[in-house]
Amino acid sequence: MRFGSARFGKRHGEAGRALLQQGDVPLSGSEHLGELGAQLAVDLDVRLVSLLDPQQSRAPGEESRIWGEIAAVEEVPADGGEFHRRSIRCLKRDFLTGEELGAFELGKLLDRAAALKAGRGDRLGADSLAGRSIALVFEKPSTRTRISFEVGVAELGANPIVLRGDEMQLSRGESPADTARVLSRYVDAIVIRSGSHETVAKLAAGAEVPVVNALTPLHHPCQALADLLTLRERRGNLAGQRLAYVGDGNNVARSLTIAGELAGVEVVVAAPLGYQLEEGHEARLTADPRDAAAGADAIYTDVWVSMGDEEDAASRRTDLAPFRVDADLLAAAKDDAVVLHCLPAHPGEEITAEVLYGNRSAVWDQAENRLHTQKALLELLLAG
Repeated sequence: MRFGSARFGKRHGEAGRALLQQGDVPLSGSEHLGELGAQLAVDLDVRLVSLLDPQQSRAPGEESRIWGEIAAVEEVPADGGEFHRRSIRCLKRDFLTGEELGAFELGKLLDRAAALKAGRGDRLGADSLAGRSIALVFEKPSTRTRISFEVGVAELGANPIVLRGDEMQLSRGESPADTARVLSRYVDAIVIRSGSHETVAKLAAGAEVPVVNALTPLHHPCQALADLLTLRERRGNLAGQRLAYVGDGNNVARSLTIAGELAGVEVVVAAPLGYQLEEGHEARLTADPRDAAAGADAIYTDVWVSMGDEEDAASRRTDLAPFRVDADLLAAAKDDAVVLHCLPAHPGEEITAEVLYGNRSAVWDQAENRLHTQKALLELLLAG
């Protein structure tokens, strides 16, 4: 959304400014709309509209609408009539599960990511977010997520502010909502990797700036964006591709089903009893890894023991052993099928070294593509 050149004229300036200073501006309802319109005239040029199918699934708790809430006016217009940068919050968009995007918008995001990747040497997008600051909050240790976001924010011309969980009052009992209110006064967006999806959801609910889920135990939507770009690079048009996810039905698998549904990718998840995903997003669920891999364009796996699963490590390795991605399983897929893994990998457990480092592995492209897709995502959320 772009705000036009509407100005506080002399006719309404003093009265309007007084109302704003008093906080006497209606935030909802229609009884004072005429009065508010006289107080502040704003030309709105909406640059992006999410074209959602009425039947398209939405994130839990999301209302059936294509508009968002506009937060209260934060600052008073200057005497000359110009607006400060934070005078009015435009439509805030979060990215928590991947369901916030529509199919068309996802395609455009991947197009932009591919362009940013191709134009990286020419510094394409170097001023897209110039003058912005973005908080990068990491409650858990991170390699790819932290580096890709920190480098990506810098390459877009913004200032990355990296915060570990133990550096913030959030770790000492300050609520996510209060943390969000404070950070919203300092930064233009919040990216957070957390051990609790509930924390991220509460942070987003309290923030006046976009919040991006960099990883939670329930969802890993930024990884799914990189996965789709990698699959598109290797296999062409995404529609009709078949992706077999084999192993623990975790956050990565869940995000793949959401993104796959939007992109027209058939996602089949093979996991043992007790490790399988819930049904939804048109994914097919099976307990047979060879059934999932049969005729697949890509085979995907993830670690068997994630952070927080250490106490059950031995039983998890036993239960998931039949779901190892090896040359035999790969042979069930198409001859030119690619292998995906979100890393870090444990060769010999969920995947053999032969497959991980083989010529059909797209794992390293996948890791790089975190950078490019996240840059495109931040542009979408902040620059439109």
